[in-house]
Amino acid sequence: MKSSISRCLIAVSLFALLPMVCGQEQQSAKIAADRAHKMALTSTTLADGGTIPLSMVWNQCPFYLGGGNQSPQLSWTGAPRKTRSFIVVMYDITASFTHWGMYNIASTTTSLPENAGVPGSTFGPQVLNDYLVGDQSYDGPCPPPFLNPVSHHYVFTLYALDITLATLPTFGDFLPGAEQLYQAMIAAARNGDILDSASISGFFPGP
Repeated sequence: MKSSISRCLIAVSLFALLPMVCGQEQQSAKIAADRAHKMALTSTTLADGGTIPLSMVWNQCPFYLGGGNQSPQLSWTGAPRKTRSFIVVMYDITASFTHWGMYNIASTTTSLPENAGVPGSTFGPQVLNDYLVGDQSYDGPCPPPFLNPVSHHYVFTLYALDITLATLPTFGDFLPGAEQLYQAMIAAARNGDILDSASISGFFPGP
């Protein structure tokens, strides 16, 4: 009799634990799937953590002659399935300076060729960069050699969104700048519309 009761209690206990075990397995599978699909950003122009090549340096820089002012080649993998658009930003975290911002890149895009950040680029609308003579395009590094630190840290970040941003508005003769893009991204993040991001970075002059 006791043996039957024991077997019954064991069966009931196992039955009670089954949802918990299954739930843990499902959670572990979800975490593994999320990790497997996390975005990665690479470039054939720039080695992550390396020195930014002269081809990317601002061509009007008075300190470093011979700059090509070309945005780097960028490729990415692992974008979430619900992605509807991408944003790419180049930011100098040393000087708090935006060099490039492109948004509403098509969800089918998996790479940008070198020099995609030209005025009127077909890959997506761009915002004014932070140069005083800024335009709606990429303008590369030009850190002043007389200010410390001399070497600046530049970060390229790709964002995957589950929405397409509304076209950023102009204000009179003022074209949309990086601040307007950041405000739109803050609103998107608040609504949970930024699905993932990936970054690579470089230094100029070298680290």
